Amino acid sequence: MANYQVTPGGNPKFEPSVAVHLLSPNIIIAASVNFTTGSPLAGLYRSIDGGVNWTNTILPPPAGFTGVEAPYVGYGFPNTFILVGHAFPPNGLSGTVVVYKSTDGGASFSLPVIVDPGYGTFINNDATLITIDDSQKSPYRGHVYLVYARQFNIDFTGRTVTFYQRSADEGLTWDTPVLISEVEETAAERPDVAVDLFGNVYVAWINSTPSQNTNFSIRRSFDGGATFGPIIRVSPVTIVPSPLPVPGYAFRVLTWPAIAADTSVVPSTSNTLYAVWQDYRLGYSDIFMSKTSDLGMTWSPPISVTNATPGSQNFFPAIDVSPKTGAIKIIYYTNKLNGFDLDVFVAESNNGGASFVNSRVTTTSFNPNGNSVVPTTLIGDYIDISIIPPDNFIAVWMDTRTGTQTIFAGNLDP
Repeated sequence: MANYQVTPGGNPKFEPSVAVHLLSPNIIIAASVNFTTGSPLAGLYRSIDGGVNWTNTILPPPAGFTGVEAPYVGYGFPNTFILVGHAFPPNGLSGTVVVYKSTDGGASFSLPVIVDPGYGTFINNDATLITIDDSQKSPYRGHVYLVYARQFNIDFTGRTVTFYQRSADEGLTWDTPVLISEVEETAAERPDVAVDLFGNVYVAWINSTPSQNTNFSIRRSFDGGATFGPIIRVSPVTIVPSPLPVPGYAFRVLTWPAIAADTSVVPSTSNTLYAVWQDYRLGYSDIFMSKTSDLGMTWSPPISVTNATPGSQNFFPAIDVSPKTGAIKIIYYTNKLNGFDLDVFVAESNNGGASFVNSRVTTTSFNPNGNSVVPTTLIGDYIDISIIPPDNFIAVWMDTRTGTQTIFAGNLDP
């Protein structure tokens, strides 16, 4: 295994995302929330040697805005990277969806373009995520799909719903926002979106209000993201407590969905769709997976992918599937080595999720509180993974082995 420090120490960096240039896999782009300048901004990191060395850049916010959070990056053929984030003005409200675009393999990015504005405490757009259609049989190659959580009436009910937007011209223009989740759901935080082999689009979310019936839900589009069918329930979800019930933990742990499609042409697994999430149904946080082979209509019973010790805490899953071999890679945080310090593990399957082998990715366990004597309340809300074809991967995560919140990258096959 190999670990690489992506960012220097100092002010916090967390919530990383990563995308690999599929035609030149040594080129990798990552992003994170970055407090180097004091305000949270979108940190952009580029490697041209497969993740060993990284350059660091801070992307500017739009004019009139002071911060950018929840940055997430996607790759599209042949040399496109698009980074999405939510920008906010000095008062911290009016969360606005913005995108930055690169057409030179991530060497440079455009100035931010506003996709969907926020309005005070009435509309605050947050938890952004993006994917670009690179599927081999898709007639919609180059379509860009963007999802985010819209918080509304923040100063009264504080509800959150899932919104979706599409660009049919590789991010130049954007369609009108579409409400995906039910307005009655009060906490549909950070949705995910995936594209299958034929270009069908799947938007996923979890209603994470414990007092309601919580479910992993999806909606499907069979026309390149123009329209969506009714809601399909993948599985009930038992929400993980936040913070986790471990002495010395004070950081929040939000339960969000992850979804990915097998876009390979391997006969036994091609076009299988995988849903992954953390779940407390066993009395501790564990990572579960369900799958479908009929375009999301019916789903298998959930299974644990971690082989975790009962009572350990396993959380923040992220999944990717090789477009060449169909191999599944799921990373997650876990404290299963000593019950407190965190590590990143990967669960790998080469048989369509029938079984998984778990391996440690981090070379050093780390205290989530870093060098702080007071337990930290935030380590970010997610980590990420991207396939390096044909069968390797690059994982990115927040790590405190330097004493402060720093972004690290790693894999099992340097």
